[in-house]
This record gives sequence, C-alpha cells and structure tokens, in this order.
Amino acid sequence: MMSSVPTIMPTYGRLPVSFERGKGACLFDADGNRYLDALAGIAVCGLGHAHPAVTDAIQRQAETLLHTSNLYEIPLQTQLAARLCEISGMDNVFFANSGAEANEAALKIARRYGNERGIDNPQVIAMEGSFHGRTMATLTATGNRKVQASFEPLLGGFLRAPYNDIPAITNIAANNSGVVAIFVEPVLGEGGVQIPADDYLPKLREICDDRDWLLILDEVQTGNGRTGRYFAYQHTNILPDVVTTAKGLGNGVPIGACLARGTAAETLVAGTHGSTFGGNPLSCAAALAVITELTDGGVIERAAELGERIKNALVEQLEGLNHVRDIRGKGMMIAVELDNPCTDLIQKALAKRLLLNVTTDTVLRLLPPLNLTDDEADEIVEIVTSLVQAAGS
Repeated sequence: MMSSVPTIMPTYGRLPVSFERGKGACLFDADGNRYLDALAGIAVCGLGHAHPAVTDAIQRQAETLLHTSNLYEIPLQTQLAARLCEISGMDNVFFANSGAEANEAALKIARRYGNERGIDNPQVIAMEGSFHGRTMATLTATGNRKVQASFEPLLGGFLRAPYNDIPAITNIAANNSGVVAIFVEPVLGEGGVQIPADDYLPKLREICDDRDWLLILDEVQTGNGRTGRYFAYQHTNILPDVVTTAKGLGNGVPIGACLARGTAAETLVAGTHGSTFGGNPLSCAAALAVITELTDGGVIERAAELGERIKNALVEQLEGLNHVRDIRGKGMMIAVELDNPCTDLIQKALAKRLLLNVTTDTVLRLLPPLNLTDDEADEIVEIVTSLVQAAGS
C-alpha cells in the first residue's frame, strides 16, 4: 500500500498543470492543450523547448560520454571556456551546476582575494532587493529578508546598500576599511526587473578601481542574450572582474559558470574549490550548441528588438490605467508593475494558457524565449493586456 504522505518536500507552490512536451515557445499538457511559455523555465530556455541544435548536441554526446569528473581533462569544457572568455573578455572559467554555485565560487574568490591582501574580515557589498541563490552564502548576499527568514544565523562578511544608489556605496567606502568587492545584478530579476541608471555599472567600476575592490556581476538571469547583449554589462564599455551565469547557458541542461579576469582569475587554485559534476561533457556539449545558436543566428539582436516591441505595445495598450505603476524592460526581461499585489494573475494567465510570473508581489514578469515569433509576441501582449485591464476593474 502506497503512503499518502507526499514524497517530494513541499518547497514549491506548484500550479495544477504538468507538461508532456514542448516545441519552441509552447508547452503541451497530457491532453494536448497548448500553453504559450512567457517564462521560459524562469529565463532558462532562451532558445525555447526542444531546439533542434541543442537536442542534437545532447543526443550525440549521450551516445559517447556523459561524465568522467574533473580529475581528468575534458576537451568540451576547454572549448566552452575558450568560447565564453572570447565573448566576455574574461581570462578563465570555473564550471558549476547552477547559478547559486557559480555565485558561491565568486564569493569565495572575493574572500580569498581579501585574505591574501591581509584583510582578516573581508566584506562584500551586496544590494537591497537582490537575489543570488538559496545556498547559505548566496542566501546571505540576497537582499530579501523574506527568503532569509528562519535560516539564521546567516554568514558574516556582507554589507548592504540600496540598489542604483552610488552615494550609498561611497558612504560605505568612507566608513569601512575591510571591503573587498561589490556584488550586484546588472538588472534586478527576482527583485522586479529593476533597471538601473545607464551610468550605474560604470560608476561602480570606477569605485572598485579606485579602491582595488573586485566588481562581481551576477548575470545568472541577465546573461546569455536575455537583455539584448550576450551579457548585460556589454550595454556599457566596462569589464567586471568576475561575472557569473547559468540559466540560459544550457537551455535546460544544468550548468553554471564563474568567469574571472586579472588577479581574480588567479585567486582560486588547485584544492581551493571544486565540483563533481561541474562542466561535464553533456552539459558542455549543450552549452556549446546554445552559444553557437545565440551568436551565429542573430537571436540576441532579434531579442533586443522584439523585447522593445513587446514593451512598447504594452505601454500603448495599458496607457492611462491608474493601477499600472510602471512598464519597463531590457531585451526579453519585461515587467508590468501594478499598485497592488497581483499574484492571482498567475492562475488567471494559466487559465488563458499563458505561463508568466509575479515577483515582489506586484510585478508581472515576462521572460519569454529569445526566438519568439511575431505572432507569439503579439499573443503575449494581447493576453497580458486583458489580464491587467481586468485587474483594475
């Protein structure tokens, strides 16, 4: 007799639907009902579902070799690292399995960088409203008390600053001698698609240069073409010292990467960090296929244009509604902020067979595949417009 006790820990508030297959920007349930996916697995499936090139790469690799461990050379890992360094301007890469793990590696670089400079208690400045992961270090860095609650004691070594607030950073710098790094998202993702001033990252770069701090960018969500450049910092002319990414890198195959340059690239050496599965042949084969599709097919450029089209269409359709506080976006990160909690829109969208997300309670967030068709983009706008209009009645 089977137990009535759920065998999966109740860590997710799951929606009452499951999917059997996907194609492009669409998912299909067991009854064959089509759902338009405007969330892309939370910014993971940037090329949509069952992309032919990624599918082929996974199939071919599965026929030869899945895993050997990092005790040995992994040629596909070397190829992937070279490709990422070429794109990013970084010097080397550590491969992990997720964004949180990539961020853990970045934070370990910051700690070790500080200790090697004789700083006994190195401090990292992290931002209010940020989200960096669910491990203990990334949870501590995250600027959201709601997700930290009941997990105390959190780790030390973090200072908090408001996002997009340069004077707050300079004030911290004037009053703390142990700071070694700034850790920041180029766009706050889980924090409600908050887009900083154009000069925010360049000014952070200047502050770090003046004080020999590391500038660490969390591009777990913004990387891999999501904002209309391969990395969001490439909308500026700066380079970070460390940049992390994951999500869209494998299009659904788990892989994360921590990239570094200069002194930061020399900080982790043999024995200081590791991962059993990180950068195995299967995940690297998938990621190489993703990068080829993103960079050779004009996908990122189209994502920039189509994201702007979706945002502008929403502005036009929702103009004048008093309960709409803001509509903003960068590439295929788009938000409609309302003046009241709107988590009920997730279920209402599901009833219209559209998958989307609400974050910070009041922000309807769209993270669709980068290679949407024009018709699919228009369909998203139509359904979202109807949902938002109804929310104010």
